[in-house]
Amino acid sequence: MTELSLVPPGSATRGMVRVPGGTFLMGSPDFFPEEQPVRPVSVDGFWIDPHPVTVAEFRRFVRATGHVTVAERGLDSADYPEADPAALVPGSLVFRMTAGPVPLDDWRRWWTYVPGADWRHPLGPGSTLHGRELHPVTHVAHADAAAYASWAGKSLPTEAEWEFAARGGLEGAAYTWGDGPQPLGRRWANTWHGEFPWQFHPDGRRCPAPGTTPVRSYPPNGYSLHDMAGNVWEWTEDFYRVHGDAPAPSACCAPRNPTVDRPDQDDAGARFPRRVTKGGSHLCAPNYCLRYRPAARQGQTEDTATCHLGFRCVVR
Repeated sequence: MTELSLVPPGSATRGMVRVPGGTFLMGSPDFFPEEQPVRPVSVDGFWIDPHPVTVAEFRRFVRATGHVTVAERGLDSADYPEADPAALVPGSLVFRMTAGPVPLDDWRRWWTYVPGADWRHPLGPGSTLHGRELHPVTHVAHADAAAYASWAGKSLPTEAEWEFAARGGLEGAAYTWGDGPQPLGRRWANTWHGEFPWQFHPDGRRCPAPGTTPVRSYPPNGYSLHDMAGNVWEWTEDFYRVHGDAPAPSACCAPRNPTVDRPDQDDAGARFPRRVTKGGSHLCAPNYCLRYRPAARQGQTEDTATCHLGFRCVVR
C-alpha cells in the first residue's frame, strides 16, 4: 500500500489525506460506453478529504458566510422558459420508492421536485437534520460545493484526481475494493440492495432504508478514503465530455432540476453546462445503473440539487 500521511493540526489541509501523484489507466472497457476509451492519465500529488463533506461541516460554512444554496433560492423564469412560472419555487429533487416494478427508462417515475426540500430539509418540509450531522450534506448544486471549497481554502477535484484517489492504488480493479461486488460476502459501500426502485432489502442497523449513511460507515479504500463508492454522487470541477466515439449516455442517475424538458448539453458554454459527478450513490443498483465504481461517471447539470448528490474537496 502506498504510504500516506496527514499534515499537522492548524494547516489548511488538516485532516486531509495525501495522495501521491502517478499515472494510471483511467476508464473501463467493461461497463458503460461513456467510460471508454481506457487511457493513461497522469496526476500530480494532492490532498483530499477522507470522506464527503458532512452536514455538520457544511453548517459551519453557512453560519460563517450566510451562504444561501441554489435549492433555497427562487428560480429565474428567464433560465427556464419552458417551465410553468408557478413551479419555479425553491426546492430540490427527492427520491420516492415506487409501489411496484416500473420501466427503468424514465427517472420521473421515482424523482419528485419537492418545494422546500434543501440541505436543511433533505426529504422536504417537515424533515430535519436531527441525527444526520455525520451524513454527507446533500441538495447542493455545483455552485454551492464550489463556494464551500473556496471558503475552506480548497478546490473541487478534477475527474482524474477523483478517479485516481477512488482506485486506492488498485490498477484496473472494477471497484474501490477489488474486482468482486461483495468480497467475503459483506457490503463494502452504501448502495441499493434489491430491485430498484421498488424493493429494498434492509441491512440491519447500518442501512434500514434507502438513504445516506454516516461517513466512515463502510471500510476505506487503499488510500484510507471512505465513501468513494456509494452513499452520494460527488461533484468534480470538470465539464462533462464524451470521450472518443462513445455515444451519449442515458440519464440514469442524473435527473435535471427542475423537472422540465430542456435539451441536454455537453459543452461548457451551454446555458446549463454539465459537470462530471463520480462515485455512485445509495440509489445505485445492479439492476439499474451499477455506477458505484471508480470509472463510472455522470454528466450533471450545474443547477441541479438532489438527495443523493454531495462533494468532497482537494488541495493541490
